[in-house]
Amino acid sequence: MNRIIPAICIALGGLSAPAVASEATFEAIKIGAGAQLFASECRRCHATDSTHESYGPPLENIVGRAAGSYPDYDYSVALEASGIVWTQAALRAWMEDNAGFMPGTKMRHVGITDRTVQDFILTYLTSITTRDGSAISD
Repeated sequence: MNRIIPAICIALGGLSAPAVASEATFEAIKIGAGAQLFASECRRCHATDSTHESYGPPLENIVGRAAGSYPDYDYSVALEASGIVWTQAALRAWMEDNAGFMPGTKMRHVGITDRTVQDFILTYLTSITTRDGSAISD
């Protein structure tokens, strides 16, 4: 939980007090905080844009994508054969305990167990998946 406070403070940096946050402003704050948390928790291995190098597959357009389906990435047999679609619920389970969620995966376990941190990262991942604003449900 202590890692989320700096990310929220960074995301709030552009707001002046007293600010009346609209729903859109709050969503933008959540996306900004999620981007910061993604950078600290996930970016060492994953990019969010296929034009940037990364060890793992890029996570742009991840929500709603079939697991193990990013072109030209060498996934584990377990992930390719899983039949899982990356919903928010599946991504949450993966963040929390990917080795337990998908035995046989080659990704090392990172264990993001704080649900608030998961929420912000999921909000960010959804924002880079649905750039047109369409909704994706679990």
